[in-house]
Amino acid sequence: FGKPRPSRSIYAPCYTPAGPAVFARDRDSSRQVWSAHEGYPGDPAYREFYRDAGFDLPMEHLGPIARGTRKFSGMKYHRITGSGDEKQLYDPGAAESAAAKQASHFLEQRLRQLHGISELGFDPIVVAPFDAELFGHWWFEGPRFLELFIRKAASEQDFRLTTPSEYLAAYPTHQIIEPAASTWGEKGYLGVWLDPSNAWIYPHLHTATERMSEAARRHREDCSPYVDRVLKQLARELLLAQASDWAFLIKTGTAREYATKRTIDHLARFNRLYDQFANGDVTEEFLRDCEWRDNLFPSVNWRYYI
Repeated sequence: FGKPRPSRSIYAPCYTPAGPAVFARDRDSSRQVWSAHEGYPGDPAYREFYRDAGFDLPMEHLGPIARGTRKFSGMKYHRITGSGDEKQLYDPGAAESAAAKQASHFLEQRLRQLHGISELGFDPIVVAPFDAELFGHWWFEGPRFLELFIRKAASEQDFRLTTPSEYLAAYPTHQIIEPAASTWGEKGYLGVWLDPSNAWIYPHLHTATERMSEAARRHREDCSPYVDRVLKQLARELLLAQASDWAFLIKTGTAREYATKRTIDHLARFNRLYDQFANGDVTEEFLRDCEWRDNLFPSVNWRYYI
């Protein structure tokens, strides 16, 4: 969706007025893999994520693994079986068979889909993005499914696997649109992230963003290593506070306390460092501690905030 409406639907990218290209997710292929109700990961033969020895075994049998607290151990002996609490033991052979069958089914569905849109007058692309944690974490057999599908697809003559960058290199001319606001969340809109449970985050993030821009503009002509170091760390703390997973986890309740703490901690470190910087008395020990705790993006460019 966008303005004007994409003339090639979801089967070709569009450029935005700012320059980057946008690719639309194909809902059919996503649904087959991701859906909790009809997706492949829910197959009864697959390993059950939530049945774990850390919760099944008596505490005295867990020894140093538990340290007095029940937690996921990674040792899972049951298969999904069905929606009830009774679970049968996991059978790797049955899971392998299910993965092979579903890899073939996924390939057949994509071939049928591409055949149906082959008369549109251009070379279409079907984009199937997924969270990486689905494969191997939530869906234990996911990596095997991917391997089997890729091996089968590699011998196909009617289509080939590609990436967005490769597609743009081969087909560089596309329509320019203003994309509609959308997300990968429930119903495709912003409701998950704009919810009463997490709305308290945004005034703080907006204030921090304004302070970041103000600090960057104030020091735009200062190239000293000290200023560069502080502004880089401010940018890191802000980016981490803005991570969309925190609001998502607060809304879903999956890890509400952890997500709340991460949001508050990053904002607290940002504000403390900003105040020290504005007053000209940054504490070396505190700055070093922030750099140790939050050390991603070593070359982050704070000048983007000017």
